[in-house]
Amino acid sequence: MKKIVFFFLIGALAFGGCAKSKKPDKPAVNKRAKADLRAENTDVDFQAFVGRLKQAVSSHDVNAIAGMMTEDFGYSLNPEKSGDGVFKYWDENNLWPELEGILTEKFAKKDDFWVAPPQWADPTLNYDGYRVGIKRVKGSWKFVYFVNG
Repeated sequence: MKKIVFFFLIGALAFGGCAKSKKPDKPAVNKRAKADLRAENTDVDFQAFVGRLKQAVSSHDVNAIAGMMTEDFGYSLNPEKSGDGVFKYWDENNLWPELEGILTEKFAKKDDFWVAPPQWADPTLNYDGYRVGIKRVKGSWKFVYFVNG
């Protein structure tokens, strides 16, 4: 009787490891559409500018942000608004978190600007959400717009 139980256990161990079931691959769901875009700007001065801008936005340092903006900074398309009043507009519409989120996206080249998110640079995607634009002005990087639509 002991031999039968022994052979049964040996057989169970031997054959138990043979039949491994392979889990079916799950289909990829909820992936972002990837735009075939040009490479991100890897210039050290651009990356440093974006880093300073992110830090200033996260701490709501309006003086630092103002120094990084152009004088005619665009902050609304409908109705069109630019220049003074941008920080009040962001406060009234609670846009600080949105701006912070957009600045975490990669930047892509669109005309004379580096824009985020990169979907804005691809005309086939018809992106109309919030976006930022940065441009070199007189030798230094400037925050040119943060608009929606």
